[in-house]
Amino acid sequence: MGGIGQSILGLKRRTPLGWLQLRRDKSRLAVAVAGIAFADILIFAQLGFRGALYDSNTAFIKSLNTDIVLVSPNAKNSQNFATFSRRRLYQALDVPGVASAHPLYSRILNWRNPQTQQDTAVQLIGFDPSVPLLNLPELNSQLDILKQPQAVLFDRGARGQYDQMIATLDQGIEVKTESEGKTLKIKGLFKLGASFGTDGFLAASDQTFSLLFPRRSLGSVSLGLLKLEPGADGEAIAQTLEQYLPEDVAVYTQQAFIEKEQAYWARESPIGFVFGLGATMAFVVGVVIVYQVLSTDVNSHIREYATFKAMGYSHLYLLGIIIEESIILAVFGFIPGLFCSMGLYNLAAAATTLPMALKADRAVFVLVLTLIMCLLSGAIATRQLQEADPADLF
Repeated sequence: MGGIGQSILGLKRRTPLGWLQLRRDKSRLAVAVAGIAFADILIFAQLGFRGALYDSNTAFIKSLNTDIVLVSPNAKNSQNFATFSRRRLYQALDVPGVASAHPLYSRILNWRNPQTQQDTAVQLIGFDPSVPLLNLPELNSQLDILKQPQAVLFDRGARGQYDQMIATLDQGIEVKTESEGKTLKIKGLFKLGASFGTDGFLAASDQTFSLLFPRRSLGSVSLGLLKLEPGADGEAIAQTLEQYLPEDVAVYTQQAFIEKEQAYWARESPIGFVFGLGATMAFVVGVVIVYQVLSTDVNSHIREYATFKAMGYSHLYLLGIIIEESIILAVFGFIPGLFCSMGLYNLAAAATTLPMALKADRAVFVLVLTLIMCLLSGAIATRQLQEADPADLF
C-alpha cells in the first residue's frame, strides 16, 4: 500500500510538461484540436449514416408481429422479396409448436403523389386486416378501415413532398389518388419511415393488394409470419421447419432475419462498404493530423528532450510526455467534434427523414477511436526521441 501511495503522490507532484508544451503555442494547439474535431465529425457522419442504413432497412422487419419468418431464398432484401407458395404456411402448421401462420405481401408500387401529381414509388404491404401482423399501434387501431375497398393507410414518415396531404389526413379528410389505373382512397396514417431502399410505405388489405397487382396471385406470398405457442423454443422449431419444408423456402427467427438484412446492406450493398471505408479514411486522416502536430512539437523541443536524457531521464519518461499530449488532444478535439456532430445528425435527419440519432454507445466508441488515433500518432512521433543524442546536440 505504501508503494501505491508514493506512486500516486509522485503523479500529483509531476510537472504536466505535455500540457505546458501544448499551451505554449496556442495557435498550434487550436489547429490540432480543429483537425481532430474534423476527423471525429467525419467518423461520426460515416457511422451515423451506416447506422441509419441498418436501422431504416430493418425497421419493417422489426415491426413484424412474428416469431419465425418464412421467405424465399431468392429474396435479396426487404424491398425486393421473391415469392413462394402459400402452401408452405399450411405445411408449417403441421410442426408442433407453431400456433399460427399468416401471409404478407409486399411490392414496390408506382403511384401518383396526391400533392405534387407526379409519379413516384412506395412500398406496398398487404395482409389480412383481421389479424394485426405488425406491431404498430397506430396502424392496428385502423385495421377496420383497410377492410373497405381500395382503402390504404399512408406512412407519415415517408420521404418526399407529402406535408400538405398529411395535414389533410390528420383532419380526418380522405385523399384520393391513382395507381396502376385504379383509384386509391387514403384514409389514415401510420408511421414506419423511409429507408435507403424505399421512400415510404402504404398499408392495404390483401384484397386491395390483389386489385392493384391482378397478375400476382394471393397464393404467391412475400413473407410467411409464424407465431409460436407460449414457451416454445424458437431456435429449435426454426431448425425443424428448415428440415421439414422444401428448399424453396428459407426459415429464420425474427432476430436472424434482421441480421440477414443487416448483412446484405453491410456486405453485398456498395453503400455499406462506402460508409465503412469512409469511417476508416477519417480515422487515417486523424492519425496524420495528430502525427504532424506531435512530430512538429518533438522537433521544436528536441534539444530539451536531449537535455532530459543527459540528466538521466529514461526514454519511458519522455514517452509519457508525448502520451500526455496525445490524451489532451484527443479529449479537446472530441468535445467540439461531438457537439458539431449532434447538429449534423439533426440536419441530416430533417433532410432525409432517416433515423439519425447520436447514441451514447456510438459516442463512447468514437471517443475510444479518438484516443487510439492520438496515441498511435504519439507512438509514431516518439521514434524521433530515440535519435535525440545529447552528444550530437551539445
